[in-house]
Amino acid sequence: MPYELSEQKKIGLGLVGFGIFFTFLAIILFFDRGLLALGNIFWLTGVAILLGWRSTLQLFTNRRNYKGSVSFLLGIFFIFVRWPVVCILVEIYGCFVLFGGFWPSIKAFLYQIPIFGWILQYPGQVS
Repeated sequence: MPYELSEQKKIGLGLVGFGIFFTFLAIILFFDRGLLALGNIFWLTGVAILLGWRSTLQLFTNRRNYKGSVSFLLGIFFIFVRWPVVCILVEIYGCFVLFGGFWPSIKAFLYQIPIFGWILQYPGQVS
């Protein structure tokens, strides 16, 4: 398998998954601020563990990614000022800008998952 995962990367993926889960749960429960904050903490920690602390810092401080970094940090600020809907919208935009270059790698990784990859490769046959 071309994408071997070390124990540290498995923990990072788990934390990113928990971050996405808590954010989704917060949206379902009418934008609960506590769950949004918890989701952000898990997500940021997971990304930092998955990529490495130095790479994460370079990702957020890269000149090309300033729009994404500022919008993501602005989304965290909107949690504190009790505007959770605006927070979600701004953070989603920031994530797409920050991680737009990772889509080919994510797509290749998803194709390697046994059943899920088959569904992605042959969507016409499934439906």
